[in-house]
Amino acid sequence: MIEVRHAAERGATRLDWLDSRHSFAFGEYWDPAHSGFGPLRVINEDRVAPGAGFPAHGHRDMEILTWVLDGALAHRDSLGSGAVLRPGELQRMTAGSGIRHSEFNASAAAPVHFLQIWIQPERAGLAPGYDQRAFDGDEIRDRLRLVASRDGRSGSLSLARDADVYAARLTAGATLTHPLAAGRRAWLQVAHGRVRVGDTWLAAGDGAAITGERLVTITAEADAEVLLFDLA
Repeated sequence: MIEVRHAAERGATRLDWLDSRHSFAFGEYWDPAHSGFGPLRVINEDRVAPGAGFPAHGHRDMEILTWVLDGALAHRDSLGSGAVLRPGELQRMTAGSGIRHSEFNASAAAPVHFLQIWIQPERAGLAPGYDQRAFDGDEIRDRLRLVASRDGRSGSLSLARDADVYAARLTAGATLTHPLAAGRRAWLQVAHGRVRVGDTWLAAGDGAAITGERLVTITAEADAEVLLFDLA
């Protein structure tokens, strides 16, 4: 079964410097029908104006992934980590027992567009941690590249959860398949373009909850970028 979460149905936070769309309940946006998908608790699509951003704030007991779609995002945290993230780079921040961080548009001229994802860890009170990795364009071109996993296999970032996260950039007409083991489900988030999953069409910003399927088939109608979450 495939249930679509259309982009236009998402919650929204709009400020003079921020346009944020929430696939699931977040902050002041509460939707009991869309409060997460298993351990996947947040998918926010954020656009931040040049030079603006989120000042230092705290998090606990969450695995936080950031995937930049366009532009550059500057990160600083209480562990002393600092980096500028660009498209094709994934950041994982383990909030654990407590961490503070800030996120700002690294450009004074161009906006930054990114996805922020929260996954609930298997246990609370983990030691805070940070990691990031760049995935070359060829690694995710017309293939589902594992970018985060519980065991950090195949060069992916490690997560404190039985969740496999894949990224792909598809050229128009390309088809990718992903098997789902018994007892697992998937969430597909479309970042750019338009794709078909089975007989269901998804556009940029759309998400799909996929349950009871043994194979996920993704076909790009136009050039597209997607994230696929394979969840226990």
